[in-house]
Amino acid sequence: MPNGPHTMPAIPKGTGGRGLGAGHLPGRESLPYEPLCAVFRRYLHGQQLKFTPERAMILDAVLRQAGLFEADQLVRDLEQLGHRVSRATAYRTLAHLQDAGILKQVFFDSKRSYYEVIAGRQTYDYLICVETGRVIEFNSERIRRLCEEISREHGFEALSHQLQIYAVCPDAKRSSNDDSHDAAQDGTTGTNRSDGPAAQ
Repeated sequence: MPNGPHTMPAIPKGTGGRGLGAGHLPGRESLPYEPLCAVFRRYLHGQQLKFTPERAMILDAVLRQAGLFEADQLVRDLEQLGHRVSRATAYRTLAHLQDAGILKQVFFDSKRSYYEVIAGRQTYDYLICVETGRVIEFNSERIRRLCEEISREHGFEALSHQLQIYAVCPDAKRSSNDDSHDAAQDGTTGTNRSDGPAAQ
């Protein structure tokens, strides 16, 4: 992913659709995931849990996601590959991957959550339009340094951060201005109609 801002699909407002981060690429070349597999195995061993075939499949599917993704999308991706995994198993495994430090959970509103792989990858912050749901993914060295500075001021050591900026994008502002202009025009037209000569 380039270092500059990356515009992502808009946050879906309904419950249907594929949602954010339909990132599975059929036929994508396999990448060396073994180190993260070892991390996950160690975590599961520490929790006295087994590295089951289902967990292995979910881990592989997670690491093939590009950017943000939803749990239900992950299940659908697995089904398209011919793997049957229950939603409950997927959600439990995603929770274990979070605890293992491989994933982070991202909330853009109170209704939907997304996941992002953070182990071995550049993490990003998000600029979110509250009107259109448009999301821009970015990273900023200035923000990272500021987080470290604030942490030091309070005697903390910064490990990571998550920033979500809620704003109104230019398209939404233009649309709002156009609506206001149309409303003003309608009001003016209405006034002109009422100013005509009184009926005899």
